[in-house]
Amino acid sequence: MGSTNSDDDAPRTGQHANGRSLVCLVTGASGYIGGRLVPELLAAGHEVRCLVRTPEKLRDQEWADRVDIVQGDVTDSGAVARAMRGVNVAYYLVHSLGTGRDFEDTDRRAARVFGEQAQRAGTGRLVYLGGLTPQEVPERELSPHLRSRAEVGRILLASGVPTVVLRAAVIIGSGSASFEMLRYLTERLPVMVTPRWVHTRIQPIAVRDVLRLLAGCATLPREVGGTFDIGGPEVLTYLDMMRRYAAVAGLPRRLILPVPVLTPGLSSHWVGLVTPVPAAIARPLTESLRHEVVCRTGDIERYVPSPPGHPLGFDRAVALALQRIRDAQVTTRWSSAATPGAPSDPLPTDPDWAGGSLYTDVRTREAEVDPSALWDVIEGIGGENGWYSFPLAWGVRGWLDRLSGGVGLRRGRRDARRLRVGDSLDFWRVEEIVRGRLLRLRAEMRLPGLAWLEMRVETAGDGAARRVRYRQRAVFHPRGLAGHLYWWSISPFHAIVFGGMARNIVRAAERSTAGRPGTPAGHGASGKNGTSGPHT
Repeated sequence: MGSTNSDDDAPRTGQHANGRSLVCLVTGASGYIGGRLVPELLAAGHEVRCLVRTPEKLRDQEWADRVDIVQGDVTDSGAVARAMRGVNVAYYLVHSLGTGRDFEDTDRRAARVFGEQAQRAGTGRLVYLGGLTPQEVPERELSPHLRSRAEVGRILLASGVPTVVLRAAVIIGSGSASFEMLRYLTERLPVMVTPRWVHTRIQPIAVRDVLRLLAGCATLPREVGGTFDIGGPEVLTYLDMMRRYAAVAGLPRRLILPVPVLTPGLSSHWVGLVTPVPAAIARPLTESLRHEVVCRTGDIERYVPSPPGHPLGFDRAVALALQRIRDAQVTTRWSSAATPGAPSDPLPTDPDWAGGSLYTDVRTREAEVDPSALWDVIEGIGGENGWYSFPLAWGVRGWLDRLSGGVGLRRGRRDARRLRVGDSLDFWRVEEIVRGRLLRLRAEMRLPGLAWLEMRVETAGDGAARRVRYRQRAVFHPRGLAGHLYWWSISPFHAIVFGGMARNIVRAAERSTAGRPGTPAGHGASGKNGTSGPHT
């Protein structure tokens, strides 16, 4: 099976100098960069081990059966020690971006654990992807995000294990947070009032070049180490990037009006309102744009030479990323990693779980459809297809979530037709999927409790006597009095929202079945069911 991640056919790195494959540990394998690096390393002939908090998130990856998975967190020394056994190269691709005020302490603790356990295990090399920091700016004046990235690099370099720190600025690739921010700002706003940082000089780099360099570091000579700046061939302002993006995307020229009074905090809320990137993620990204971030040296080229045509220029990187989006070939997104502050508890099966109550709303409907047609509608829910009931209510709920610092509805889908465990889906995340039978979503919107939404295809009987049923269950575990009040306040609307959702999902499946050639008699849309679409 070939690599599916990196948007082009960039050359692969080779094996170890003595001809044997390496054992590579990848942290952050459920995230944007880690999820794309794994197949690169496999294609190069290396063995890969992944350290992840939730192994289920990797289950539906095409490469999942080719890697060794260790469950654990990078702050857990026992889990890191287990993961490090027999490892030649360990990739540190995690950070606590947007997780709260203590994220610097968390990053510091995790880096120390990782470095200490690598040294004890005799790991041959550490590779870390950090952020490019500006020249001649005291570290105390950097954004907390960049300051923490720089500190993590220093901790790993001081671990006693040969370490390479690659520092990148804006990464251009389908699904990256920086690219999504650039894309939505440019596409949605033909006239923009922008902060001062649009005039900051930046050296962006294509994601495929980042992956090529990361994979190449696996086979570096042991004596090679230190910090290396990585970037594309062009230095641009953010204003240049927006205008060049518009040109590549075939959009009319954008009118951009910088406003000096927009602070990083206000900028992050502005970005959060216009793009799918929530303010908690947008703030560290915008704060990092206050200072010029340009590569000081290109020393990495001495050890990992660029093949012809690389590093990619900005226009080419944007064109390839947009092609990936159009072809629905976005293998990982910025939202692939867990959303900061979002609940991660699995659906409780005990009604007295955690000593509290569980509220449920259950809807069932008989469906004169082929089960596969019903499943196709279920798996295609969300994103551009909407939620099949009362779009105004869903839209208002999404906006309220955004205003309170949540993710809102605009994260959309990674793929228009297929879902996998761990995918973000508007303000939900896929917790479980059994193809043809079950889709379970866990809510990541701001709530006074925990919530899930299940959709099932149930069948009984055989042949002409077969019956198909759609079953939908919403589950809410309240937190305190506020949680109970929340459920009671929205219960009167459930018949409209959840009832309409069940009805319209079945109708959509019936219309789909009726349009399929060779549909058996009795399996099709009847006139009495109406023709209301997914947004009615």
